[in-house]
Amino acid sequence: MRANAPAKTLGGHWAGTGLPRAPVRHGVVRIECRESAPGTAGSWHDVAVRDITKDTSLCISLSARPTNIGTRFHNHLYEVLDLDFIYKAFTTTDITAAIGGVRALGIRGCAVSMPWKEDVIALVDEMTPSAAAIHSVNTIVNDSGRLVAYNTDFIAIRTLLDTHEVPRTSCAVLGAGGMAKACVAALKDAGFGPGTVIARNPTSGPALAEQYGWSWVANASELPDGGGTLLLNATPVGMAGGPAENDLSAPMELIEAATTVFDVVAFPSETPLIKAARAAGKPVISGAEVIALQAAEQFALYTGVRPTPEQVAEAARISRA
Repeated sequence: MRANAPAKTLGGHWAGTGLPRAPVRHGVVRIECRESAPGTAGSWHDVAVRDITKDTSLCISLSARPTNIGTRFHNHLYEVLDLDFIYKAFTTTDITAAIGGVRALGIRGCAVSMPWKEDVIALVDEMTPSAAAIHSVNTIVNDSGRLVAYNTDFIAIRTLLDTHEVPRTSCAVLGAGGMAKACVAALKDAGFGPGTVIARNPTSGPALAEQYGWSWVANASELPDGGGTLLLNATPVGMAGGPAENDLSAPMELIEAATTVFDVVAFPSETPLIKAARAAGKPVISGAEVIALQAAEQFALYTGVRPTPEQVAEAARISRA
């Protein structure tokens, strides 16, 4: 590669870096470009990147275990659509202070993941119908200091039930937190009959079931009919970096009894549950599909621009590269 030439690009990123590739703005940075051949030494090159200025809009995510999935997804689309935005993932030990920072610093958008989807309700100014109906928030938009809450998980889950043509029969949902609320609401809206909430929490489990006319059991072993034709996991079990990342979220009996298995855990895309379901020959819906669709809705809320399905698909591919 000739001196001072831009590094080769791969998947929307400058090779050898984590920087999203961007149109020329005002700056040039020097980076190390690593060649693909094993053992080949890297070389330094000047490449053009988008400047981050005082006018650049910042969007963030807050998660107990941050990943680069959303960061890559949003930053790729900012580049493709030539938008002066930047996205960064964070965690926090003080959710109240973090949301206060969103307001005080003029952060345009904030994605909220487990375990704070219900905690942030008291910290926003307005709950839109998508969030208020299920008492769960995954998206906050800062409109000139007014924090408006949405739930794009519901939209994504509802859409996937249609695109995968899941039969509207019986179902069982593992979990009773904010994501489980979005799942149960989407299932009911999609025409599924009363199902079963499987949750150990003796307060939130029965409350969620009662809200939608479902039944509740504390353990999967208590299910009278082996579960349902759709088995959906809305717990963190199987999430990379978590204490139960290698565990199955449901017993094999439930997996084998199901006709479709749905896991909302996005990272890894092949969770222990998804792997077990594939091995058992079951159709699956993964959390990778959920996160791409809900992120596209967030993107539109933050920027006012709706990417095409092809752009979303490419961003989703890059986000997991």
